[in-house]
Amino acid sequence: MKGVIFDWAGTTVDYGCFAPVQVFMEVFKQRGVEITFEEARAPMGLLKIDHVRAICEMDRVKAEWKTVHGKAPTEQDVVALYEDFEPMLFRILDNYADPLPHVQTTMEALREKQIAIGSTSGYTEEMMNVVAREASNKGYQPDAIVTSTEVPAGRPYPWMCYMNAMKLNVFPMKHMVKVGDTVSDMKEGVHAGMWTVGTILGSSTLGLSQEDVNTMDESLLKEKMASARDTLYEAGADFVIDDISALPELIDQINTHLQEEVSTHV
Repeated sequence: MKGVIFDWAGTTVDYGCFAPVQVFMEVFKQRGVEITFEEARAPMGLLKIDHVRAICEMDRVKAEWKTVHGKAPTEQDVVALYEDFEPMLFRILDNYADPLPHVQTTMEALREKQIAIGSTSGYTEEMMNVVAREASNKGYQPDAIVTSTEVPAGRPYPWMCYMNAMKLNVFPMKHMVKVGDTVSDMKEGVHAGMWTVGTILGSSTLGLSQEDVNTMDESLLKEKMASARDTLYEAGADFVIDDISALPELIDQINTHLQEEVSTHV
């Protein structure tokens, strides 16, 4: 393994990926349409205007919008919702850039293995500038950052991963790992031809705050974690780990597999 490409919110910062969820719910509410926590989360990881578009295409949301506005949401409505979303998100983003537990120690372990660290995000370049600055102040700074607005299309397309590979000067893609917390992260990694690893604790897929995780009944938490694990595997993950502290050891396992593969072909 030569490189790891991490997602941001829900994987390395913003435990539970709460910043965008709250704003998505609010912008729809302002137009008289209530969306649920689950509906706001479902498309997480996409470029944010694509995320708005995906919510508008949900059958229940579309029907509710039609009831309130007399017709289904149009592309013009999508753009208007996004235009409200962006400034609202900018106002709170710097409060949602705290690194998740184990981030710093995991990055140190990867660098000791001489593994380059890249990153992708559904945030725009301008949004990422805010998050990356705050995260850097708190001890997390990857070697490369690529956002959805710097490539022809965001997730689930692989372009952000390819641009990371170029910036990090790493090849082939099977010698890189994509780590993320959403369905679209898994698809991005699969489409890029990378080993793909899902994380559960702190993830948008699990959708729980750190306080929820710490106080929840253990059997209920295990049930929710098992459901999140299944979701990420169904989206194409090669492996799913509880949190990124397990990543360095997992990379050792992948290296063993790659070495065996080379031996087999010699």
